[in-house]
Amino acid sequence: MRQILFAGAIGLFLTLIGTPLLIKLLARKGYGQFIRDDGPRGHAGKKGTPTMGGISFILATLIAYALAKVITGEDPTYSGVLVLFLMAGMGLVGFLDDYIKIVKQRSLGLRAKAKMAGQLIVGIAFAVLSLQFADLRGLTPASEKLSFITDFGWSIGPVLFVVWALFMILAMSNGVNLTDGLDGLATGASVMVFGAYTFIGLWQFQESCANAVTLTNPNACFEVRDPLDLAVVASALMGACFGFLWWNTSPAKIFMGDTGSLALGGALAGLAICSRTELLLALLGGLFVLITMSVVIQVGSFKMTGKRVFRMAPLQHHFELKGWSEVLVVVRFWIIQGMCVIVGLGLFYAGWASEK
Repeated sequence: MRQILFAGAIGLFLTLIGTPLLIKLLARKGYGQFIRDDGPRGHAGKKGTPTMGGISFILATLIAYALAKVITGEDPTYSGVLVLFLMAGMGLVGFLDDYIKIVKQRSLGLRAKAKMAGQLIVGIAFAVLSLQFADLRGLTPASEKLSFITDFGWSIGPVLFVVWALFMILAMSNGVNLTDGLDGLATGASVMVFGAYTFIGLWQFQESCANAVTLTNPNACFEVRDPLDLAVVASALMGACFGFLWWNTSPAKIFMGDTGSLALGGALAGLAICSRTELLLALLGGLFVLITMSVVIQVGSFKMTGKRVFRMAPLQHHFELKGWSEVLVVVRFWIIQGMCVIVGLGLFYAGWASEK
């Protein structure tokens, strides 16, 4: 429990004091945000706002995790390190994309094939490694079975698992990236999901099958390799994102850029895979799914009928063009995300309780 508290507090402190230093550094170098000409007109004033702010909470999360381990004297686990690896690896791909956009003055950043290749390399490495490092009970960080509240069904095998893990990683990374269109929207939504995974990891630790002898009903336990350490990672991310939100909320002093959005998407997918809650993530991260689906619907409708369903996609811009203020859109979308987290945690608890 102390690890979770230390990780969250350190992550929060580091981004609160570190982000303004990063803002000054990026502003001095002229690393400002490009604004698309076809975007909402109200966004034109954001041009030049420092971007690549994801550097702040990525570093804060890594440092918070490490310091929490040093302070408590606990050892890192394979599950925790792998999720951090996925976060940092995806963040690196996003950083290269942002860097090329800003420094090389190429508005689209990395070529699509190069960006996809980077994501695939990181994702495949995570997926393959997550099936290694079995503990004394034979549990690896990830499982070859699909999962909702826990694993279910038959094993899909290592090859299909890698494909499934890649789908989750790419879907969540792009989902967070699409959501990151308004000040604080993606950051605030991510804080809620990381908070949920902090609770899930702690609950799975308390009800772990490793402690079956002390449980009232061993049939209602969780087979997860390192649940407590996943809670530590989630807490570090929650704290770091919370501190970053102070500077990222409207009017934003800094944007996370692809550096941050790809990293957050990777971290969410990694936590879901290692905590055996893969399909539950679609509900816990419901806002990201909703916004991604709005883009799919918009593109599909235009290609098939030549007509658009929304005034603009992603969905948040549709409501901006309807006259909603940016802050109004963000707050209402946060409420939607909060309801998704509440329902998701309710299902998680109900699934556990139904086995008792």
